[in-house]
Amino acid sequence: MIKKISLIALVLTLATSCVSSKVYKELEGKYSRLKKENKSLADENEDLLSAKTSLENQLARLQKEYDETLARRNQLESDLAALNTKHDNLKNSYDALEKNSSAAIAKNAKENRELLAKLEAKEEALAAENERLEKLKKDLADRSKRVEELEALIAAKDKAMTDLKDAISRALTDFEGKGLTVEQRDGKVYVSMENKLLFKSGSWAVGTEGKKAVQQLGTVLADNPEIAVLIEGHTDNVPYSGSGQVKGNWDLSTKRATAIVQILSQNNSIKPENLTAAGRGEHVPVASNDNAEGKAKNRRIEVILTPKLDEISKLLNEI
Repeated sequence: MIKKISLIALVLTLATSCVSSKVYKELEGKYSRLKKENKSLADENEDLLSAKTSLENQLARLQKEYDETLARRNQLESDLAALNTKHDNLKNSYDALEKNSSAAIAKNAKENRELLAKLEAKEEALAAENERLEKLKKDLADRSKRVEELEALIAAKDKAMTDLKDAISRALTDFEGKGLTVEQRDGKVYVSMENKLLFKSGSWAVGTEGKKAVQQLGTVLADNPEIAVLIEGHTDNVPYSGSGQVKGNWDLSTKRATAIVQILSQNNSIKPENLTAAGRGEHVPVASNDNAEGKAKNRRIEVILTPKLDEISKLLNEI
């Protein structure tokens, strides 16, 4: 995502050579909105993971309750069988005693009535437990299905981003070892290009080699129209010493990001509304600025690619 935004920023710079105050403010506004959207996506991702954990916990509880209910049902069936046996024995005794003792008959009749009452109560309890068991079984199946659907969606999103990362790596293989890296983390793909591949010192004009890299990245992005692309420009902590319209590192990083956007926007298959350019100045370093090697790594364009999570959000709302 960051690399894509950086590419867009570079394209805009080449197209216009400079950014007007109005365009710059629009870019700042768009970056602010994207930053909020990025944070919202991160929060939403956390909510999705939390919802998944909650569903798994609910599934475990339902499974436990199902097992306990099944055990109670089995016990009730066992008790019912024992009571039926006892009832048969009492009935046999009753039949034998009926011929000899009215007192014994009365006693057996009482016990038989009590036993029949217990049997009826056990049968009612068993019916209630069977009904509850069926309901739990259905709830368990419904929850399992939702968890499986959620896991499938998350897996599909992860696979799509992995495929995107692999496609970008293949497209940019000619630039390996030239300050370009492609990584996947937190459900996003990060394409980072050091300025030595793209710009001369203090400039926001993209060189021939850098433009080729950005265009090749654009061919992959054109095949993924549902991916949001944030392009961020970054500098080291050395204050900008040039003259002209650039007012400092922050302004320079924004112009570089805009130059990348301009190059990417030349590809008609890339939706302009998916592209956002942002300047971060020296405020988000990835290495120490105390040495030349660290400064070189900090002078970079990052393209951050983020998938849309509408389907997952819809499923969570239905649960």
